[in-house]
Amino acid sequence: MRIHITYTGGTIGMVESPHGLVPGADMRGWLRRLLDDAHMDPSLISFTELNPLIDSSNATPDNWQTMIDDLRAHRDEADAFVVLHGTDTMSYSSAALSYALTDFGKPVVFTGAQHPLGKIESDAAANVAGALNAAMQSVGRFHGVGLFFGQHLFAGNRVSKSSSWAFEGFSSPSSEPLARTGTPWHWYAGIAAADGCGWRDPKPYARHDVAVIDMAPGITAARLEAMLTPRPEAAILRAYGVGDVPSDEPGLTDVIADALCDGVPVVIASQCQQAEVLLGHYEVSDAIARAGAIGSGDMTLEATYAKVMFLLSQGVDAADFGRWMSTSIAGEISPRSL
Repeated sequence: MRIHITYTGGTIGMVESPHGLVPGADMRGWLRRLLDDAHMDPSLISFTELNPLIDSSNATPDNWQTMIDDLRAHRDEADAFVVLHGTDTMSYSSAALSYALTDFGKPVVFTGAQHPLGKIESDAAANVAGALNAAMQSVGRFHGVGLFFGQHLFAGNRVSKSSSWAFEGFSSPSSEPLARTGTPWHWYAGIAAADGCGWRDPKPYARHDVAVIDMAPGITAARLEAMLTPRPEAAILRAYGVGDVPSDEPGLTDVIADALCDGVPVVIASQCQQAEVLLGHYEVSDAIARAGAIGSGDMTLEATYAKVMFLLSQGVDAADFGRWMSTSIAGEISPRSL
């Protein structure tokens, strides 16, 4: 079985510098030794090292598109794909690629590490070996974008980074994992995580002005208005619970309604890691629901943000934004939330 590896940077390949960790390890040589130890034929593995390598905190939609371009360039040369990526924004990238690769037809598995490969305590070898195994086992079983970390394979658009230090650094708060390691691996029943309507001939990702704003006790209408001025192309408001906002704060819901009237799609997400946004379930969110705010269902923040960026890149206008946000493109939202 042929596997293509795309290396983007991240902690997994970093080395010490006078100003902290930076990309610089010999990833190609390290992978060759890992494959030799696993008795894998290196001739069946192709490898791309993107230039420049980045700390994933610096990732942008332009980097998402660079990854997509590399995967598509090698699509016919491999049966499965692994992307080595920094952990900080890996769940954003895996969600973004899930929307753009619904027609790819082959498994893509992201992974990274909490410690650089040169550290004795590193989880790099375990995660890369697990991702390679997951990619191979996914052929004929799962053809979407996944993320392997620790002991689990997750759907790439259903996962969040939950710890900056634990080896089980990612979790899937609103859906079960696709699989867990073991002898043998255990695959869960709901592995059709890539199910969705798909997107034919997606346009490339581009940068768009999307505001992400947290509600907090005491936030005023004036502060929210300032955060939305000048108007962004879209806004994601991280509200409480099931999408609740402080409706007693004078003028605050009017600010949201005014932004909607100005043609800005306003998506309401939750600050809870495990949540389902239900606008209008409580009176405090009724006004913004009636004004046209869009609930994010049970999507993670990362999946919500990447989806907003994807839809803007496809040229979806404000009139159709709500319909597409509540439509499963790549399995990013549960059927109960549709």
